[in-house]
Amino acid sequence: MTATSFPKTEIKILLLEGIHPIATEAFAAEGFQVEAVKGALPEAELVQRVADAHILGIRSKTQVTEAVLAAGRRLLSVGAFCIGTNQVRLRAATQHGIPVFNAPFSNTRSVAELIIAEIVMLSRHLGDRSREVHEGRWRKVAVGSHEVRGHTLGIVGYGHIGSQVGVLAEAFGMRVLFYDVLAKLPMGNNRPAKLAELLAQSDFVTLHVPETPSTKNMIGAEELALMKPGACLLNASRGTVVVIDALADAIKRGHINGAAVDVYPEEPETNSDGFSSPLRNLPNVIVTPHIGGSTEEAQEAIGAEVSASLIKFINTGATTASVNFPQVELPVTKGTHRLLNVHKNVPGVLRDINKIVSDMSANIRAQLLATDQDIGYLIMDLDHDVSQDVRKAVAALETNIRTRILF
Repeated sequence: MTATSFPKTEIKILLLEGIHPIATEAFAAEGFQVEAVKGALPEAELVQRVADAHILGIRSKTQVTEAVLAAGRRLLSVGAFCIGTNQVRLRAATQHGIPVFNAPFSNTRSVAELIIAEIVMLSRHLGDRSREVHEGRWRKVAVGSHEVRGHTLGIVGYGHIGSQVGVLAEAFGMRVLFYDVLAKLPMGNNRPAKLAELLAQSDFVTLHVPETPSTKNMIGAEELALMKPGACLLNASRGTVVVIDALADAIKRGHINGAAVDVYPEEPETNSDGFSSPLRNLPNVIVTPHIGGSTEEAQEAIGAEVSASLIKFINTGATTASVNFPQVELPVTKGTHRLLNVHKNVPGVLRDINKIVSDMSANIRAQLLATDQDIGYLIMDLDHDVSQDVRKAVAALETNIRTRILF
């Protein structure tokens, strides 16, 4: 690998919330300085700690606010070691020229397995039976207890997790319907359906959608009323998707036979904080503390996936796995000097940059530009060592957000 202009031994990585050690090992193998912290940090402390960090790694609890991003004067990138990135102010990160990376695939299997296990538990009322035995009561009953084979599962959100849930459910002999706002290729014998049709026909409905304005309160009293009487609802997606009070009411009235909920509109900050919900102590309701992806296998895979994306960005400038940046990756050419530029997406920027290079009698060996609504991201390789002068001139452009020499 070509040596970077900034010594690797001086790059500082700050990892919060007990990110898997495999990420620490990967960063250390590159020669970076790594500091790992077990818990999340409040905004005021994070503002102080991020000031000298080049990479910030978080999970779901840490809030990367505008203040944090502004304080990270050396911050090159943020890694969200989880699927969701709602805890990061993505628009602000983009405006600061900071790409954000996440792990969209790594906990897929863990969440899918949890959903299948909970479908069986709900069908057999296992949560209630287990609690009763713990309390010293012996209630050996079969009434209301069923096999899942032959029943219908409705999957709302047919992405990485939803589609794998469908595959596993079919292996259990279930009929599978799915709904998604985008056209998706069905897996196995899974069949697409309209949302109302899915709700009306499914014995179990499981939610696997992102947190967006369109999914907020997606399942409320009206949607619950459309569900098949005696059906069960499962939510391991986002806490804002279900109106919890409406779900609790539907369960109390007996229209909904049970639920498995792993995410909530408001969640405790730490494991030592208390938890309150209208769903507590309701019959045939499984409530878990946001553990859908909390397996050792998933956390190791997430640590490996996100650290690999961050290392690739540090070493080459590649943003192909970023959630908020234009997707750019340019192979490294031996003997060149690489410049990275983030700029406002307005006409004429590339013309101005190329003129700067031309005026300095340098030759562009390779360049790749991609844009989105707000910014453009350019990787440019020069064949002459005039990159410092080019950097200064490009950074002086009114359109410039961030320019740096990689090597």
